[in-house]
Amino acid sequence: MMWRLLSNLLLRLRMFFWGIVYRGYRQQYCIAPSFRFNGAGIQFYGSGRIELGEGSYVGELCSLQATSGETIRIGAKCSISHNVRVYTSTVQADADFRKGPGPSLAGSVLIGDGVWIGANTYIGPGVTVGDNAVIGANSVVTRSIPSSEIWGGVPAHFIRVKRGNA
Repeated sequence: MMWRLLSNLLLRLRMFFWGIVYRGYRQQYCIAPSFRFNGAGIQFYGSGRIELGEGSYVGELCSLQATSGETIRIGAKCSISHNVRVYTSTVQADADFRKGPGPSLAGSVLIGDGVWIGANTYIGPGVTVGDNAVIGANSVVTRSIPSSEIWGGVPAHFIRVKRGNA
């Protein structure tokens, strides 16, 4: 009985803590009132711009990094599962790291309306995801995805056009 009470208390404290964090994000970034933080551990950071649309949500443990001068824009009615990473900058993979930090690659990430992104997906700098697209779980997206297409894999590749959208 005591463990159950303690567990319930800790869960409530966790929810209270993340509620405070998410209120701070709403003040710092451009977030629609109906946007939903769907779980704990969601992190938004960077001095860039983050815009989140009506009726969309991001799942537990997601990270959105918007570097200075760049934007992450997520459209309306998007479903972004847990542990998704969206970055507007990264180090260029072809750099010689023995010589120190490599040059960075930066670009805004734009996600259209009605997009569905599966769990554990990475979306890199400069990517645009068209309206009504689907990105399968465990994907690495390094190039833009057209509207109404399904992509997945590492690196993400075209799977097919969504039925009823040809």
